[in-house]
Amino acid sequence: MRETSAIAPATPGGRWRRIGKAAAISVAAVLIGAGAFAAWVASLGPLPLAQVRQVSTSIVDRNGKLLRAYAMADGRWRLPVDAKTAVDPGYLKLLFAYEDRRFYRHGGVDPLALGRAVFQFVTSGRIVSGGSTITMQLARLMEPRRERSISAKLRQMVRAIEIERQLSKDQILDLYLALAPFGGNLEGVRAASIAYFGKEPKRLSLSESALLVALPQSPETRRLDRSPDRARAARDRVLDRMVEDRIVTEEDAAQARAAPVPALRKPMPILAPHSADQAVATMKDAPVIRLTLDSSLQKVLEALARDRAVAQGPNISVAIIAVDNESGDVLARVGSSDYFDERRAGQVDMTRAVRSPGSTLKPFIYGLAFEDGFVHPESLIDDRPIRFGSYAPENFDMTFQGTVPVRKALQLSLNVPAIALLDRVGASRLSSRLKQAGGNLVLPKDEAPGLAMGLGGVGVTLQDLAQLYSGLARLGTTKPLREIMLAKDDRDALRLMDQVAAWQVGNVLIGTPPPENGVPNKIAFKTGTSYGYRDAWSVGFDGRITIGVWVGRPDGAPVPGLIGRTAAAPILFDALARTGKLSAALPKPPKGALVASNARLPLPLRRFRPLGELVRTGNDQAPRIQFPLNGSRIDVDRSNSGQFAAMPVKVAGGVLPLTMLVNGVAIGDIDSRRQRLIDPPGPGFARLTVIDATGAADTVVIRMQ
Repeated sequence: MRETSAIAPATPGGRWRRIGKAAAISVAAVLIGAGAFAAWVASLGPLPLAQVRQVSTSIVDRNGKLLRAYAMADGRWRLPVDAKTAVDPGYLKLLFAYEDRRFYRHGGVDPLALGRAVFQFVTSGRIVSGGSTITMQLARLMEPRRERSISAKLRQMVRAIEIERQLSKDQILDLYLALAPFGGNLEGVRAASIAYFGKEPKRLSLSESALLVALPQSPETRRLDRSPDRARAARDRVLDRMVEDRIVTEEDAAQARAAPVPALRKPMPILAPHSADQAVATMKDAPVIRLTLDSSLQKVLEALARDRAVAQGPNISVAIIAVDNESGDVLARVGSSDYFDERRAGQVDMTRAVRSPGSTLKPFIYGLAFEDGFVHPESLIDDRPIRFGSYAPENFDMTFQGTVPVRKALQLSLNVPAIALLDRVGASRLSSRLKQAGGNLVLPKDEAPGLAMGLGGVGVTLQDLAQLYSGLARLGTTKPLREIMLAKDDRDALRLMDQVAAWQVGNVLIGTPPPENGVPNKIAFKTGTSYGYRDAWSVGFDGRITIGVWVGRPDGAPVPGLIGRTAAAPILFDALARTGKLSAALPKPPKGALVASNARLPLPLRRFRPLGELVRTGNDQAPRIQFPLNGSRIDVDRSNSGQFAAMPVKVAGGVLPLTMLVNGVAIGDIDSRRQRLIDPPGPGFARLTVIDATGAADTVVIRMQ
């Protein structure tokens, strides 16, 4: 009897149940794996874009050229890069060919490159290429890790896909070019190009491009300042690869291989260090700050200041500022002869230091005198011993010229005529007018403006002097100086003096005898020497630019023989010559300018009369203003609209008709009763003048409030 099998035959239903069970297990495993992968991806957190976008603060000039950069807090140099405009296309061509040929076609991971890398590893038994795209390398730079593992590579791939979703290709490339390591504390192609080649990466040779492609592969072992031979070998391998791939010809590659590899780093540029420091303090946390400076002019003027300071002697420094007349933009600022020279206090910005200006304020005294109409460049004025109370000014050479034209008095910088005019103009009025135009004069504590300010008895900065002198070139209006270029420029012009007066001052100053190295009639300029030979000045302008020069010791110590004409004026003329442009002509005479010889001037203008000395003709009684009195302070009633009410003026003597002038502007005749109501020009100082039919005149200065 046969034994039957104990195992029941399989049924179709049981087989399908087993298959279903296996499938369910597989699906569950896939879901669990997918969930675990998703959880792992989520655990990575957001991309650290804000952190990696931090760069070194860069100070650039008006044309975008780098003036100075500041290392990041941890000492790294990382400069922002714009691949489209600031990087050599030849370098980018080599970079893509060597690192990522399909950069603009893949989504962060290149399957073909990965497949090639695996095949090369299997066939050769070693890693020939990593298969990483530029985006994957950027991911590694964002989150650096030392281990090289499958999980690390997978992480890069995931991050690369995320990067591609959040950034454009151009943004990815710019970020990579800013973060790629080049050895030491250099990050990014700009920092490397400047440090190794001393130039921006906008124009690179084939040798330089190949070297910059090779260095990020192993930046520390190929550091040029430590292992130049390894760097050279890596560069040559890049060139060999480019020849194999027919990117470059063998002839070009051979020439590139013959080029030497730099073995030392070059210093980062430090142009306009004082301006850069000020900009960083003003524009905190700004990655790029654009200044109005011209890097080419800045460079030549820094060299000029350095050379001239050495020639002047130990401890002496030189400061220079150049201003565009039309815009008020600072084109160059040299705060000291050498920023790193401690003996000369190099880090002190002498363009912003308050110093005694010597005679450099005299042109503004003459300008207000011209504006008030009581003197003309061809008027005669006395240069003789005179006393103003207890103050008796003397000329620099301790001599007197006698009677001279006003033009010559200013050109020779005679002290007595300047103080006589200031006495007539009024020291307080000069001070307020200069302040109104942007020149902040610093007086000794508790001291009011006095006649001594005309000879340097006040403090001022070189930059304020340059602004005031540019106002002469602009025919009477100054523009507040600007050094940081902002999106909005809301500076308004400030009044210095009327157009005719400003033109007359410039017309006089351009005839000042130049120093030995200067060409006559090219620049209107004035020199100054402070008391005790502590400061030598020279400020001048043509129709385009105003340049100010200061020479002295930053600590204020006297320097015997330091004179503006011999120490500062030659630097001024050299600075103008080094601007690279021909001198621009001064503006033409504005409407109303009186150009005449002394003999053809109206009688009151032929000779300057000190305050209180009346012009008399024959036996006629000269006119005299009885009200208001000279130097008085007038409280003028205001109308309901807030405007000043009319103010009476009373005159005695004089031959009718009598003409009334307010601040040099004729407002009409005075009636037979010798009275007139005038509309006050506004709060502040006002000059009232009356002229009779014979040319006799009287003037008073009042203050209205």
